[in-house]
Amino acid sequence: MTNGLARSSVRFRPASFAGTLVALLLGAAVVVACGVLLQTGLTASLKPARYADTPVVVAADQAVKIQRKVGTDTETTEEATPERARTDAALAGRLAALPGVAAARPDTAFPLPASGRAPALTGRGFAALGIAGPGDTLVEGRAPGANEVVLDADTARAAHIAPGANLTLTAPGGTADYRVSGLAAAQQAGPTAWFADATADRLSGHPGRIDAIAVQPRAGVTTAALAAQVRQAVGGDAGAKAGAAAAAGAGAVKVLTGDDRGAVEHPDLGGARTLLMALGGSFGGYATMTAVFVVMSTVALATGQRAREFALLRAIGATPRQIRRTIAAEAMLVAPLAAALGILPGIALARWWFDQLVERGAVPADVRLDVGPLPMLAAVLACTLAALTAGFLAARRPSRMRAAQALGEAAVEAPRPGAVRTVLGLVFAAGGIAAAAIATSLDGAKAAQTALGVVMCFMMAVALLGPWLARVAAAVLGAPLRAGGAPGSLAADNTRANARRLASAITPIVLVTAFCGTLLIIQSTVRHTSGENVRAGVTADHVVGATGPGLPAGTAERAGRVPGVDTAVGVLRTGVVYRNGDQLSSAPVLGVDGDPARLPKVLDLGVRSGALADLGRAPDTVALSSTLAEAFGAKVGDRVPLWLGDGTAVRPAVVAVYDRGLGVGQALLPRAAVAAHVTAGYDSQVLVADAPGADRAAVAAGLGGLAGAAVTDRAGFVAQSDKAMEVNGWANTVMAAVLGGFAAVSAANTLVMTVLDRRREVALLRLAGTTRRQVRGMMRWEALLVASTGLAVGAVIAAVTLVPVARGVANSAPYVPPMLALPLAAGAVLLCLAATGVPVRALLRTRPAGLGAARQ
Repeated sequence: MTNGLARSSVRFRPASFAGTLVALLLGAAVVVACGVLLQTGLTASLKPARYADTPVVVAADQAVKIQRKVGTDTETTEEATPERARTDAALAGRLAALPGVAAARPDTAFPLPASGRAPALTGRGFAALGIAGPGDTLVEGRAPGANEVVLDADTARAAHIAPGANLTLTAPGGTADYRVSGLAAAQQAGPTAWFADATADRLSGHPGRIDAIAVQPRAGVTTAALAAQVRQAVGGDAGAKAGAAAAAGAGAVKVLTGDDRGAVEHPDLGGARTLLMALGGSFGGYATMTAVFVVMSTVALATGQRAREFALLRAIGATPRQIRRTIAAEAMLVAPLAAALGILPGIALARWWFDQLVERGAVPADVRLDVGPLPMLAAVLACTLAALTAGFLAARRPSRMRAAQALGEAAVEAPRPGAVRTVLGLVFAAGGIAAAAIATSLDGAKAAQTALGVVMCFMMAVALLGPWLARVAAAVLGAPLRAGGAPGSLAADNTRANARRLASAITPIVLVTAFCGTLLIIQSTVRHTSGENVRAGVTADHVVGATGPGLPAGTAERAGRVPGVDTAVGVLRTGVVYRNGDQLSSAPVLGVDGDPARLPKVLDLGVRSGALADLGRAPDTVALSSTLAEAFGAKVGDRVPLWLGDGTAVRPAVVAVYDRGLGVGQALLPRAAVAAHVTAGYDSQVLVADAPGADRAAVAAGLGGLAGAAVTDRAGFVAQSDKAMEVNGWANTVMAAVLGGFAAVSAANTLVMTVLDRRREVALLRLAGTTRRQVRGMMRWEALLVASTGLAVGAVIAAVTLVPVARGVANSAPYVPPMLALPLAAGAVLLCLAATGVPVRALLRTRPAGLGAARQ
């Protein structure tokens, strides 16, 4: 019986299931998209190219890791290093002595900007020649000596350079003249220059440290046996930290085989995986909760609209169990189909999202999107369970009532929500308030992590207390509505008498406003504060940027000798990792090249305590932004634990705390402390202040004559802004668009469902003499009430959430740009008017008698 009833309901009343199908389809699409990104983050890998003929590669772990006890288990937290982590060069010699090893070649790479006849090159030590395969050999001339270089044949041919020619090359370790001693085979990796190993070690900018070690086996030794020997040697060499690199505080040494070798060629793969897992996991969790929430709300609305049908079934003898089984059968018929229809849109959304990340450089171009069955199964399962749960909950009350009582409640809405629902709603509201209050005492990163959790608590409260909110809204706005004449009076009476129906329409608008407002205003606050800090903090008259990978060593000193220059301070942009409670976070850092005492002439950071001049006192000193100092609970004189860009652990002493960190740099360190721990040891920019009375144009012309320099004004400081901040800002915008778009469609879907369910009410109004214009006016007033109530409640939720987050992240109040708030409000109003007006016009085209006799 129940299966027959379910099939008949779906077959003969498809309109009543259309709204449910739309909600399930969209929910499945969001779940699939986030699941595909998460799966890609977990499985992302790159096939080795340079190391394809090297079975075993030894390299440093490209992540900082901490462990903590959780009960009897140990939980590991990691954060990708901002720069390439390296290992001890001496390890190559120890591995070469192993019995199964034929060769252990040290490999390192550093960029050489274009200069004179030479194009941009990648510098390497001559010992690395041969790593790329048997054809990676010297084809002409001889190995390089102390002041010599070997070029790849393609580069030499294109630049018309022959052995014996002299070149001036600039490396992180300095600029010098070199004689071309020979030519090597063409390189798949691009133009390459090989130096004598000792010269390459000095020029790399990180002497004694190498990127990787390529290990070749002796004849008859398998890859597994070779890897086992190397792991044993590495483990025994550095004890528990697995490698000599750990002695300097860097990451553990890893022994890599198979596709894992590709990560050595692409050290940014770790950061890309972390980003994908964050988007697919953290955001995906909230997105899935939102999708399930919307699906349950829509299914509950659709089930509640059929209260009369359930009451009639009870009247003819159907048992509560049969009604519940009918609901379950309907869910099993509709939910899997709707979720399956959402799979392809979900994959398309994931593909677009992933391609955008690749385009912005956040994910390596060779990584492929992993579309597997698990996200699809999860979407179908989540949507089906949500539909089943919502249907059971909505049908629980009418299925248990006596037939006569059920018919009465189907005709007239219950006077007030149940006690359990009200208590649960108050609990969630109290939880949201408590979480927001706790967030006020947290630092920026922790406060930001609470934002979506606070919103979810309040959204659950709104869903549960929706009828009460609707009654309050009807009471507050009732008088203004009645001032609108007969349509307004009808709207006021309807909203007061049908609070549940109004609540189901208000909730999605609250969802749109709260989620989109929170995500977008966080980003606008960060962007606004960053811009204010740059405008107020960068006081330099000129900003010298680089036309290549960076500015050569000593550029700041040479800029200081240009006529008319008073102060020239170089900055090397890098990052640090720090422990934030039980989590790891990263922050952008500036390495100061020059006299720190002159830094205030080009950067006004709003020093709160201490003195920036003390950065020159010793290499192990640091100046912290106020937000970072609060995260550590540190003051001037304290030592703070940090990991430098390559994962090297340090404990510098705090010499100053300043306010203008966001957009400029969350910490300042002496250049000498960070130069050996970055991927390429070039200064990013040089900040220049003119001497009093100097001709600015003449100074700019003089600075433009420096090698590899491009001169701009202080606005150019943001040209090399923190990449992570840009990607996070874009990700927040996309998250707001995904959640907001989903919630907006769901809101329109809900409004259409509520209007179409009122066909008999519209017919009675028409038969009682109400004109079409008055009916449309009544619906417009109701739509405006829904929009204004949803916007007001959503704005309150966003404000309660944003105040502590903005204080923690940007040390300021939330910044709400008018061009963000006004379109959001206007969009919500237009959405409500359109989603109400279109179905009303469709209903009014039918004669009242036919409309009243239509199937409910």
